[in-house]
Amino acid sequence: MSTTTQDTARAAEVAELLVGAVDLHCHSGPAAMPRTLDHHEALLDCAEAKFSALLYKDHFYLGVSHAVMLEKLFPELGVKLFSGIALNNASGGINPHAVDHAVKIGAKIVWMPTLSAANHIEQILGQGKTFPQTAKKMLDAIPLRATDANGVITDDTKQVLDIIAEADVILAGGHLDAAEMIKVFEEAGKRGVKRMLVNHPTYLIGCTDDDIRTLVSLGAHIEHSICMWVEGKSKKFTPEELVHLIEVAGVDRTILSSDLGLLGSPRPVEGFRQVVSLLLDQQVSKVNIGKLVRSNAARLLGLDAA
Repeated sequence: MSTTTQDTARAAEVAELLVGAVDLHCHSGPAAMPRTLDHHEALLDCAEAKFSALLYKDHFYLGVSHAVMLEKLFPELGVKLFSGIALNNASGGINPHAVDHAVKIGAKIVWMPTLSAANHIEQILGQGKTFPQTAKKMLDAIPLRATDANGVITDDTKQVLDIIAEADVILAGGHLDAAEMIKVFEEAGKRGVKRMLVNHPTYLIGCTDDDIRTLVSLGAHIEHSICMWVEGKSKKFTPEELVHLIEVAGVDRTILSSDLGLLGSPRPVEGFRQVVSLLLDQQVSKVNIGKLVRSNAARLLGLDAA
């Protein structure tokens, strides 16, 4: 078989595996950070690849209105659109009023602080790790924690968890460190939160394999960011490391989301194509790839996971 024929066959194989895929972590614009595509373009890319759902994430604003209006304007595309709120300074921090409003208008996910998390600030400023910057200088972040000086979950965090539990939406760990996230997820479980998601555990969060196992035991899904495995400025890890991480959490508790939209990296759907090809090269079964890019995320969103 010629190289060209092999490439064509692989592209068709990848395309088939992405039918019905779900991206829970798309960084399209408009955004304070420069993006390679906007929400409409992300929708069109997903429709062309026959994705079933797309979830927009912005660090500064609630994206539900964009999702609702775009899905209404383009129903023929067949892609369900969602968004949520990140509890950074721009949203008032860990703010029960912001979360209450978000879930009342249809937010599907609430992220604990990301750019404003004390852990994020310590990692970027204190340890010199890199992270995409906003196009214009923003006000300096006020560090946020879900715990007080004694390591106890704050009252505001508890109220936020209660709202998430009642609405039955996803609690995402954001950029809290592993130890703080474990405390939050333990409390969340006690308060009836059923849907929990750990974002990029091996980047900024500092999860060990045992931390990942602990979080899974608390009911969490583990989300790995495709951007850290495909070609581009955010590539950090090897294919073998991804296979290992999938084994640590278990394929039924692992989700691959793009975390793409940043400059210098592929567009989200192209990132999915590359990571699926990578997994095929690593002899991951098609059934398991389907779980990683489609059914696990669909189930977490409450969609038909068939």
